[in-house]
Amino acid sequence: MTLREIGRSVSNTVLRSVGRVSSNVQENRPIPVDLLESDGALLAVFDAAGATQSDVQVRFSDGALYVRIERFREPHSGFETVFPGRGLSLDGKVNLPADTAVDPEAATATITENGTLEVHVPKVEGAGSGTDESVDVGT
Repeated sequence: MTLREIGRSVSNTVLRSVGRVSSNVQENRPIPVDLLESDGALLAVFDAAGATQSDVQVRFSDGALYVRIERFREPHSGFETVFPGRGLSLDGKVNLPADTAVDPEAATATITENGTLEVHVPKVEGAGSGTDESVDVGT
């Protein structure tokens, strides 16, 4: 083994380790989210780059929306992963306003072309945050 090959091997080992740490940090941080409100609905917008509709689970429980994204890393023929920096299992949560009644069973979730997850939750007449039981949102 040449000195150049040893250097490349050490470099790749370091990059893989740094990549795994980066990926773990990303997986342990909540997904960034914006909560928007109109007269008739709430809209939660989560960063979901690289996710497909089938990768996403959304549920409503105790006045909050919970998001879980299980992304799949596509293999690239002829390439080896040197720096695995993208997290594959991502979680997010947003508390909905306590004084806003919503209908979580009528909520919808969509992945946009630019890699955001939009969860649309209709409001209903009345006080409170709708149901307190866990409801899966259609994706």
